[in-house]
Parts: sequence; C-alpha cells; structure tokens
Amino acid sequence: MASAPQPQLPLFYKDLLPLNSRDHAKWKAATLESAAYLATTHAIPLTSDEFVDAQRHFPIVFTAGDSPLPIALFGLNEGVNTYVGDDMKINEAIYLPAYARRYPFILAKLQQGVDDMSLCFDPSANLLGAFDDGLALFDDAGQPTEYVQGVLDFCRRFEEAGQRTKLFMDELIKLDILIDGEIAITRNDMPDTPFVYRGFRMVDENKLRELPAETLEGLVKNGILALIYAHLYSLNMMRNLFERQLAQGKVPTPGQAAPAPALN
Repeated sequence: MASAPQPQLPLFYKDLLPLNSRDHAKWKAATLESAAYLATTHAIPLTSDEFVDAQRHFPIVFTAGDSPLPIALFGLNEGVNTYVGDDMKINEAIYLPAYARRYPFILAKLQQGVDDMSLCFDPSANLLGAFDDGLALFDDAGQPTEYVQGVLDFCRRFEEAGQRTKLFMDELIKLDILIDGEIAITRNDMPDTPFVYRGFRMVDENKLRELPAETLEGLVKNGILALIYAHLYSLNMMRNLFERQLAQGKVPTPGQAAPAPALN
C-alpha cells in the first residue's frame, strides 16, 4: 500500500494512505476512544460554519501571517490542551471542531495538478485494520459500506465549509478590520505581573464600527456580521481558559506566551 504524496502533512496526521477496496476489502473500523492525538495541541482549525457553536466553549481567534485562519483555542500556550485529561479523554460536554472529528480520515489529492480528491486515512491512528470486530468498510461486492459513505459525506461537507471559510476570511482582509491581538490577564495574587498573550489576530471593534452603514448592512444580510460578533463574544473565554490552565498547573512564568502561532 503506497502512501499518498504528502510534501507536508496537516495537523494531527503522521501518514496518509488512500482507502480502497483492493487493499482494505476485509478491514474494519474500530472506535476512536482516545483523544491522545489532541493532547498537546492548543489550537485547532475551525470553519466559519462552527463559530456559533464553538464560541460558547473556546476563544476564537485568527492565526498570524498573510493568510490568517480561524482557530479555536484549547489552551493559551504551545503544547497545552486543557480539555484532554491524563486518561487521554475529553470528559466534558464541549463542542469538538469538525477538523478534529474527521480524524483519522481526510480528503486529499493523490496527484499534483489533479483536482479530484480521494478519501485517505492516517494508519498510525490504528483505527482501521483487519480486526475481528468493528464496522466493515466494504461489502462483499467491494462497494463502500454505509459507514464509509457517511465518513465521505462528512469530509466533503468539511471541505465545502472550508471554501465558505476562505470567502469569510477574504472579506475580513478586504475590509481591513483584522489587527494583531494582545490579551493581558492579571492574577489577584500577582497584580503587578500580568500574563500577556500575543501571536494571534482579532477583529478591531473600532474599525468595525467605523465601516460605512451600507457596508455594515451588507454584512448583516450575508451573515458575516453575526460571525464577527461570535468571534468577538468568544474572546470573553480567554479568562476562563487561563483559569483552567491555572487550576491544572500549566500557566508559565509571566511574559512567556504566544497562544496561537500559524498552523499549517
């Protein structure tokens, strides 16, 4: 089984293999019970479709750089995920971004210059294999089972949401309302040494308010203004996330912080 060409693998993925009835005819899918693949990830990519659900649980910010992307923060420092416990499980009822829920599957281009995408999986997740128990991947005729069709549909919807997210980000860039973000959080017992977090972008509320009325009306009609405010409201969760890290003993020395470096 040849791996799909991969000059640089996406976040979480260590390898990619195309799923096919020739090599995986008798394979089955086990249940992914461990969240170990998330354990050291503090920022997970998010689609604009998910803002309303995600803003109730996480700060939503944008990566730095020329091509910013929305991300949900699970921790405020590199390598810190406050929602994955020592048992490598998420034991709280939170919204898990679709980017993480699709793992270990992904739609990928197997050949450069070809637009067609194939359903691939990360074999290192050990979710698929010649197991005695599990969900069959292909039927006796070599056709994808309902399980695989469901996975494929989910991945396709994710890609479509990704296209809508790109349009959303293009609009924010065109409006020129993104600024370099900075959040300072002070502990009651350390009032003179704030924890300062940088390395992300956010919408400038002042720039937003200064947009022409006609532009704002258009943003209301196309739903973009609602997404912007979901992002802005979510920033209130920064303090909650800091408190989670503090309770878990994962807050570094003041001044050592960069919550959201650019993700590939």
